[in-house]
Amino acid sequence: MNSSEIDLHAALKKYFGFSKFKGLQEDVITSIVNGKHTFVIMPTGGGKSLCYQLPALIQEGTAIVVSPLIALMKNQVDALRGISKENGIAHVLNSSLTKGEIKQVKEDISNGVTKLLYVAPESLTKDEHVDFLRQEKISFVAIDEAHCISEWGHDFRPEYRNLRHIIKRIGENIPIIAVTATATPKVQEDILKNLGISDANTFKASFNRPNLYYEIRPKTKNVDADIIRFVKQNQGKSGIIYCLSRKRVEELAQVLQVNGISAVPYHAGLDAKTRVKHQDMFLMEDVDVVVATIAFGMGIDKPDVRFVIHHDIPKSIESYYQETGRAGRDGGEGHCLAYYSYKDIEKLEKFMSGKPVAEQEIGHALLQEVVAYAETSMSRRKFILHYFGEEFDNETGEGGDLDDNVRNPKKKHEAQEEVVQLLKVVEQTGAIYKAKELVFTLVGKSNAIIASHKTDEEPYFGIGKEKESSYWKALIRQVLVAGYLRKDIETYGVIKLTDSGRKFIKKPGSFMMTEDHSYDTETDETPNANLRPGGGTDTRLVAMLKDLRKKVGKRKGVPPYVVFQDPSLDDMAIKYPTTIDEMSNIFGVGEGKAKKYGREFVDLIKKYVEENDILKPDDLVVKSTGSNSALKLYIIQNVDRKLPLDDIASAKGLEMDDFIKEMEVIVYSGTKLNIDYWIDDLFDEDQQEELHEYFLEAETDNVEEAMAEFDGDYDEDELRLYRIKFISEVAN
Repeated sequence: MNSSEIDLHAALKKYFGFSKFKGLQEDVITSIVNGKHTFVIMPTGGGKSLCYQLPALIQEGTAIVVSPLIALMKNQVDALRGISKENGIAHVLNSSLTKGEIKQVKEDISNGVTKLLYVAPESLTKDEHVDFLRQEKISFVAIDEAHCISEWGHDFRPEYRNLRHIIKRIGENIPIIAVTATATPKVQEDILKNLGISDANTFKASFNRPNLYYEIRPKTKNVDADIIRFVKQNQGKSGIIYCLSRKRVEELAQVLQVNGISAVPYHAGLDAKTRVKHQDMFLMEDVDVVVATIAFGMGIDKPDVRFVIHHDIPKSIESYYQETGRAGRDGGEGHCLAYYSYKDIEKLEKFMSGKPVAEQEIGHALLQEVVAYAETSMSRRKFILHYFGEEFDNETGEGGDLDDNVRNPKKKHEAQEEVVQLLKVVEQTGAIYKAKELVFTLVGKSNAIIASHKTDEEPYFGIGKEKESSYWKALIRQVLVAGYLRKDIETYGVIKLTDSGRKFIKKPGSFMMTEDHSYDTETDETPNANLRPGGGTDTRLVAMLKDLRKKVGKRKGVPPYVVFQDPSLDDMAIKYPTTIDEMSNIFGVGEGKAKKYGREFVDLIKKYVEENDILKPDDLVVKSTGSNSALKLYIIQNVDRKLPLDDIASAKGLEMDDFIKEMEVIVYSGTKLNIDYWIDDLFDEDQQEELHEYFLEAETDNVEEAMAEFDGDYDEDELRLYRIKFISEVAN
């Protein structure tokens, strides 16, 4: 054992109190100490920061650490000051410092006290800082979160692209250490190229987190109830729930609190004091759950987070990997549950529409990978690891069975013939297409790109049209993972044949294709409602409730849907309300409606529950927060004052569509809203009579059916507004 090895171990013990290195740490540190450019890809929790902290502490001079997050820098500086007598051992240099503080930092560097200087990339562009650092002994530059350099990274920062030039200005031969927790092969190549360190020693730890269980559930209207049930089943355990919008974070945190779960919200819109307080409550275990936007968790080192829930699916696999990676850092269990509906993907695509075209293309490509992950029925672990350029064998790999798809395998069928068709089409088209155009070519659908290459005139165009597009999409994903096709790095997304793909065409073998999940976003069933045999909605009870609804409607002279809508009946058949109070917590039923129509329904359900020995799922009766009650009150009062509806909507910053939705909730829950003053402006008497008769005789209050019936005479908003008047008068 040479002296440098002994020194490294002694230094590790001296500064950090550990007696042995973790994973690749020792090799990485040796590379840095030897002055080599070094590239480290190590999943969160693998001990990345120690890789540059230890060499900085034992080498001469100051190491510059570039980091995008002020909070993270502060955490690390505090931790380093804790292991040294010298307060100046680590400093932050950023725009928040006063002139006096900057002077102190520079003195400590010049006097050789400071071993690590944390900077944001913006601070490094300032001439006065660059000029100062040129005079000093710099041991190396470490770039943390290096994926920010790559436009293909999930967290791209344009100012990171200039780092190479800035480092050159500070000194000619400074070793560069790039560190990241997530990088696909594409991103890795981009980082090395941009920093000009393609000769770097590259160290890549495995991305497998063997203790994490991956699960995707369809996102339904009852998603809150499902989350509450899940958290209650894991009572006393720490968890993080991620939502995309601040508004949803606030709402969900309130819903959880009202239902007896200790939870706090966390997002960038809260003031700094509240954020720190909520973060500390979570770390100190004063609360079990944090509901957060992705602003939460950067640098949070809580080892015993037992579950991470994604209420909304993230924008990229990288984000998903990083956020789920906050569960089970101590090696104990970690349940990663995400709710998926294609509607959410469409929403994310809408957000992108304002961005530059190149950025949109990248964003769409990253989103399509997320869709593929959510809808796939192959091993989720295998899928993620393949995405990060790592092979995984479910039989021998660690944690191979911790995954909903592996635990509940989907049907498989032989697809040898289709794989050959697919591979041949890639070959015959000259491997110029991305997945979308390949699928179009197979099913015989043309677009501008296909027409420009005259592919639609070829004999193989439409060769696979007896299968759906979704079938071919799923097959392409599975063939990519099997290694017969690959996505080209330079022209991200163009699909090329591999050598093993060419061999397969010549000598085809068996290919068992797994049938994909169908995530129908319209279902109202609660997933995994395993409180009854078969789970989900009690269909026998729904039928009985529909009969009763018909009778009540007849007696009152109103269409059945006016009494209760279908989703309300479905919800009753999940939650079994047996009191008027419980009934008012049913989806789409408010107090007014529960009092007006609820009695007979409650009696029927009570009798049914007793006769069939049904165990009522208490935790499913989700108490609502009343967080919207202020808005409801505002709408009711201002409609009473006969204010123009568009004024009421814009005063609350609502689009007309959302405003109409709010009014629908109010009248469907049994409260009267008299909007005659608005309706009379919209429709003449004959039109109102025609609409009244239609809704009175219709089987359903579905607006699309009404639009078809009137053949475009009325638009959707007009029909929804008339329906509000109708329900309000007839039902309430």
